[in-house]
Amino acid sequence: MKKNTSILFILICIVSLSSALGQTQDTKLSISHLTGDFFIYTTYNTYEGNKIPANGMYLLTHEGVVLFDTPWDTTQFQPLLDSIQLKHHKKVSICIATHWHSDRTEGLAYYKKQGIKTYTTTLTDEWSRKNGKKRAEFLMTKDTLFTVGQHPFTTYYPGPGHTADNIVLWFEQEKILYGGCLIKGTDASDLGYLGDANVLEYENSLRNVQKKCPKPKFIVISHSDWHNNNSLKHSIRLAKQLKKKNTTTDKH
Repeated sequence: MKKNTSILFILICIVSLSSALGQTQDTKLSISHLTGDFFIYTTYNTYEGNKIPANGMYLLTHEGVVLFDTPWDTTQFQPLLDSIQLKHHKKVSICIATHWHSDRTEGLAYYKKQGIKTYTTTLTDEWSRKNGKKRAEFLMTKDTLFTVGQHPFTTYYPGPGHTADNIVLWFEQEKILYGGCLIKGTDASDLGYLGDANVLEYENSLRNVQKKCPKPKFIVISHSDWHNNNSLKHSIRLAKQLKKKNTTTDKH
């Protein structure tokens, strides 16, 4: 009888574990606390046959929630809003996208319809229009200081890198750098997709970020874990190698 009970217990554990693993694999949206009023949200999409995470961020303020970039997964536009409402009892009031690729801009039109103020730079809008991507309602013509509720932050265009239009966001009070796709994780062996990149200017643009945003306590990046704070330095090394390789190739 004890033997049968033990076998039954093991079977229940296996079923429970399989169910848990299945739920993890099927996760479409996850939210993690970064620090203070800052939260990271992650959605997923398939690229070249692999499931790739895409990190965005949101900030709680007295005047609503500020969303940085939009979900890559089109099924998660509303679930993200619902999750924020349920978790914090606040609504998203502003959304800012950091460059024209779909993993940053795909939800702009949807959020505009929900009454959320959507922003990109004029350069991002130009590239979005050229490539048939979603566009924002409000355009920034230069680096812009926002103050939403109790939180000031600055948008900064460092020059071309991952794309011609990529910007970062700098939260000077909290020393948080939101680097988007411009900065790669320390586990990256290269700078990823370079189809729209400026390989010769990438290093300079990253060094501009380093000067503008000194000694960040957190560096939030799009497609890797953000816990390692050496991602900017690592990306500069990768960009330097890339520039050297392409400069050498050009000479031949």
